[in-house]
Amino acid sequence: MRSPLPLAGRTALVTGGAGGIGAACAHALVADGAAVVLMGRRRDALERARRHLVDALPGSRVEVHVGDACAAADLQAALDTAWALDRRLDIVVPTVGGAGFRPLLMHDADSFRAEIELNLHSAFAAIRHAAPRLADSGGGSIVCISSTAARINFRWLTAYCAGKAALEALVRGAAEELAGARIRVNAVRPGLTRSEATAPMFGDRALVDSFLEQIPLGTLGEPEAIACAVRYLAGPESGWVTGQSFAVDGGHELRANPRVDATIAQIYGAGALDAVRAGRAPGTA
Repeated sequence: MRSPLPLAGRTALVTGGAGGIGAACAHALVADGAAVVLMGRRRDALERARRHLVDALPGSRVEVHVGDACAAADLQAALDTAWALDRRLDIVVPTVGGAGFRPLLMHDADSFRAEIELNLHSAFAAIRHAAPRLADSGGGSIVCISSTAARINFRWLTAYCAGKAALEALVRGAAEELAGARIRVNAVRPGLTRSEATAPMFGDRALVDSFLEQIPLGTLGEPEAIACAVRYLAGPESGWVTGQSFAVDGGHELRANPRVDATIAQIYGAGALDAVRAGRAPGTA
C-alpha cells in the first residue's frame, strides 16, 4: 500500500506566494500533499504561480487570494479562503518583506516606518490573525522569513536590519505565548536569494562578487533551498522545534557584510555617499 504524503490532509496559507521564496515554499508544501492558498497583490502573477503548481503536480489543490498581507481585512479573508478548503488551517508561511539600499540619514520617519511595517508588521499580522484558526485545528506551524541581516549588520540597510531583528524577537515571543495551543512559530534566515526583487542585484557583477567573498560555500541562494528549510519547519519532522531561526545562507554569517559603497554611489550619487559618510543628510548644510 502506498504511504500517504507527509502533509496530506493539511492546509497552508502562503503570503507573497506569487514568486520567489513564496512560490518555492508553496511548491514544497504541495509536493508533500498540502492544500495551499497563495496570497498576493497581483492576480495575474498568482494565477501563473497556480498554473505552474497544478501543471507540475497534477492533482494538487491550489487556490489564490488577492490582497495585501499587511492589511488585516485582506489577511483575514485569505485565512477564510484557506479554512474553507477543509475546515482547518495547519501551516502559515508569511513571506512578505524586502528592502532597498538606503543610508539611514536618507530615511525620513515615513520611509523608515514603512520598511519596518513591511518586514515586521506583515509577520505580526499573519501570526495574530492565523493563531485562532490554527488553534481550532489542534495546533499548527507558522514559519516566518527573516534574513542574515537580522544577525550581521549590512551597511546602508539599517532599517531592514532593524525590521528583521525585531521579527526574530517576535518569533521567539509568539512561540512561547502560543505553545499552549500547540502552535509552533519559527523562522528561516536566508542569505541573498534569487527573486524578482533581487534580480537587479544578481545582474550587478561587482555586487555579486562582494557578496561571494563573504560566503564560504561560494554561491548565492536559490528559492528552493529556502523552501526546503521552510518545509521542514512546517511539517511533523520539526514537531519539537519552536522559537527558532536558522540560517540558510551558504555560511555567510560566518564572515561579514559585503562592501556595497560603490552600489550606493551608483544609486544616489557620489556626493550623497560622501554626505552620509560625514554624518549629514544629502542636501543639508
